Amino acid sequence: MTAQPRTQQFHTERFKAFVDAVVAIAMTLLILPLLESVSDAASGRLTTAEFFSEHSPQLVSFGLSFVLIATFWMGHHSQYRDVELITTPLLWINVAWMATIVWLPVPTAMLGQLDSDALQAVVYIGTLIMTQVTTLAGWMYLRRHPDLTTAPTEVLRAGIVGDLAAIILFAVSLVIAVLTVPNGYFALLLLLLSGPLSRLLNRIAHRRGRGSDAEEPRVG
Repeated sequence: MTAQPRTQQFHTERFKAFVDAVVAIAMTLLILPLLESVSDAASGRLTTAEFFSEHSPQLVSFGLSFVLIATFWMGHHSQYRDVELITTPLLWINVAWMATIVWLPVPTAMLGQLDSDALQAVVYIGTLIMTQVTTLAGWMYLRRHPDLTTAPTEVLRAGIVGDLAAIILFAVSLVIAVLTVPNGYFALLLLLLSGPLSRLLNRIAHRRGRGSDAEEPRVG
């Protein structure tokens, strides 16, 4: 009998199509609370201006989450663009990533309709952190299994560093949001610093790499 491989490998076509479908559905779900609000506004005979005024938190939370999911999807597309094979562990990492994306419309609805409190910030920004953590897990898995992708090592390393930077900024945003309820969500603007922080972490990593090379024991 022929020995079976320890880890099954699958081609990426159906995997990528499935991810795209899940993301599209999650982005669509974001609009449903607003559609219900329009119906309620019509029943209450609100004007268009009154609707926009009374439901501005919902509109803001919808726009924020829509942009975030779109950003996560673009990052996922870039991450798996050069991946040619998917293993079962990598598939489950992506199932976890999709779970955070599908869950995001729930804290988005909370953000738009409930009074702001510290737990709400933990749920919303915590979901974003988990999305980034699962993305990082994917990068780390690909780094350990370079045979699955044609992306060079430098790209894999840059992906890991970029996700670490994003997780740090999300964590700082969470602390600020909890401490400054109800206006703490503006701390998410810290994500604009993701590029500079990634470059800083890259420089630190390079310096440590050079330092380890210089400390190699002498022979003889």
